[in-house]
Amino acid sequence: MQIIAHRGASGLAPENTLKAMALAIELGASAIELDVQQADGELWVFHDRRLERCTDGHGVLAQQSAAYLATLDAGEGERIPTLWQVMSLIAGRCELHIELKGPHTAEAVATLTRRAESELGFTPAQWVISSFHHPELARFARLRPELRLGALTANLPLQHARFAEQLGAWSLNCDVDFVDAELVADAHRRGLRVLVYTVDEVSDRDTLAAMGVDGIFTNRPDRFS
Repeated sequence: MQIIAHRGASGLAPENTLKAMALAIELGASAIELDVQQADGELWVFHDRRLERCTDGHGVLAQQSAAYLATLDAGEGERIPTLWQVMSLIAGRCELHIELKGPHTAEAVATLTRRAESELGFTPAQWVISSFHHPELARFARLRPELRLGALTANLPLQHARFAEQLGAWSLNCDVDFVDAELVADAHRRGLRVLVYTVDEVSDRDTLAAMGVDGIFTNRPDRFS
């Protein structure tokens, strides 16, 4: 079972920060997941729509200037990093799962993945691009059809993993609260991997392993080494 550091080692350092990413690398993570949003012509590694939970800032991230976002404390003195800063830190040392958090992210992420392959030692096989925003994921697939896609869901679809197959996804990424053996089996019949978020307890990992789940996203990669 693959262990993917969720927003970096976010149970041990502020989520989606360079500190969390560096700690995940230090812990030997084979893959790191992060979230990207666009604001003021830049891709920012940040999960929430609004700034309040994770920073000392206020408002909707996508509506802010780059100058303002660069001043914010994202926890323990960390700043909100850009996607390029995180790519530069990781520099091809592990897989990177990039979640597109909304519109206007596909083209910019496609451009940066190409640049990172040229300048930072990444290979096309090290990317997984995921999203709940399925139209944006489909747009990304047209831009870089050779890269793996992760189709995200936070529910149990009526037709199980069919939507992920229709998107041409490599993996079905589903919520631990809405995964069962039937969904896993259906995904596998369609040739899909099953990755489950967010799993921080070893007992939950063991339950999912018994279902045949292929990987988990965890805030605590140190517990699964």
